[in-house]
Amino acid sequence: MAVPGPGPGPGPYRATRLWNEVTRCFRAGMPVRRHRQRLRSHGSCFTAAEAADWLHQVLRSNSSFGPDVTRQQTVQLLRKFLKNHVIEDIKGRWGAENLEDNGALYRFPPTSPVKPLPSPPRENLENFSGDKGKLFKLPSSSKRGLKKQEFLQSVENLARPKADVAEEKKEGTQQRREITQEYVQETWRNTIQIHLQTILGLPSLEEVLQPAQIVPEFVMYNMSNTSKHGVVILQDKAEDLPHWVLSAMKCLAYWPRNKDMSQDTYSGFERDVFRTVADYFLSLPEPLLTFEYYELFVNILDLLQPHLERIAVEALQICCLLLPPPRRRKLQLLLRMMNRISGNVDMPRLHDAMGTRSLLIQTFSRCVLRCAEEEDLDELLSTRLLSFLMDHQQEILQVPAYLQAAVQDHLEYMRKAQCKQEKEEICAILPTYSYCKQITPQEFEEQKVSTSQAAVAELLENIIKDKNLSVKEKKKKLKQFQKEYPHIYGSRFPRTESEAQLLENKPTLKQPMLSLRKPKFRSLRY
Repeated sequence: MAVPGPGPGPGPYRATRLWNEVTRCFRAGMPVRRHRQRLRSHGSCFTAAEAADWLHQVLRSNSSFGPDVTRQQTVQLLRKFLKNHVIEDIKGRWGAENLEDNGALYRFPPTSPVKPLPSPPRENLENFSGDKGKLFKLPSSSKRGLKKQEFLQSVENLARPKADVAEEKKEGTQQRREITQEYVQETWRNTIQIHLQTILGLPSLEEVLQPAQIVPEFVMYNMSNTSKHGVVILQDKAEDLPHWVLSAMKCLAYWPRNKDMSQDTYSGFERDVFRTVADYFLSLPEPLLTFEYYELFVNILDLLQPHLERIAVEALQICCLLLPPPRRRKLQLLLRMMNRISGNVDMPRLHDAMGTRSLLIQTFSRCVLRCAEEEDLDELLSTRLLSFLMDHQQEILQVPAYLQAAVQDHLEYMRKAQCKQEKEEICAILPTYSYCKQITPQEFEEQKVSTSQAAVAELLENIIKDKNLSVKEKKKKLKQFQKEYPHIYGSRFPRTESEAQLLENKPTLKQPMLSLRKPKFRSLRY
């Protein structure tokens, strides 16, 4: 199975947009004041340490980056700012990355360069034409597509002329003699597109995923050829990890139980093994999530919030299925190793000045996600995503049964429809068609808000009805929900009494008669 190279994906659109947003935020919010240095006074400037303090706090509170952003990463971003002339030193110098976390003075130039957003290619959309026999109809922004949908919508409930029925039945019979492999692949492609578009809440996937980037063969292989642990099994062993890398990863994952005691070990042996694994993944010419899916995975960063955790897991489940099987297997094995190492209390420290979890994320972040062209925010974005993948790797990399069931149900429905008598109307076999109607941007925003509020309200109900949560845990989650969504919480619990009535529960303390007390021994002496 050949692994394709970087395709004509959307490129660094998302990263460039984030760069522009962070740049504007930094210029607008970073406080400046007068500083004195070497007997001279400089107005409207700031020190590098002050900039690191302010920007670090902003990045940690931003949903696209999260609390895992380190101060060192913030300093690296400030160096990018200096290189791209977002800031300059007090003498007007820029273009290098020699900024340090100290008291050196910097200022904003008169104008700040804003990077133009690259336009996503549309040639793949033109090559992807819909078929009348498909289950789903995707929204199209082209006028030709809208006219076609309006035409289909207008004739949907009209009776067909009797003179043309026989001819249409003949054509329909020829098209439905068998369900071809091409039709099965198109069903997979359409099902994935609809689910992703719904989960991400986007009006269209044009900017993040092209139809040609969905390879049904990869998806079907990733779902059907797995071990008992859900890891992809490759038929071509030449595409697998080298044996020495697998042995090193297994040694670290099961340390010290799987350490080969037949060979003499030495102090620092585990660090050398870790460096061997890291060197292999760092030498790969392309990240495990591949360049062509960069925009898709970066867009999921908006979902990496506590109240959207379930939606993010579901989105990443589907996105990871799109990977070529060798890449998915490498990703699975790497995340399993990282998860085991970070939770192993017997693992010696792998770095003198850095914790094990931080070391793992910093080492492998660019091995998992990076952009082929834009690198200014790569480390921050990849760190945020890898941290979430690491914590939820078991859920994300399991096969989503609902996706497979949706495809199988549709194919089974089509097979049954072929068995109908020829006198039946062919156009009635797919009552689940849905046609798209163009709406205004204001209507889309209103629908987006209402849909999001409905999903959040559903989340609240799930917390209320969860019988596995203790009263203490339920109170904690409800308090957090009330803080994030006070309006939705207030509509569900308009009075304090209704909330108190919900949380009533029997005491969990043992009854006195059930408690076992140690008998008191009295002295035998009088």
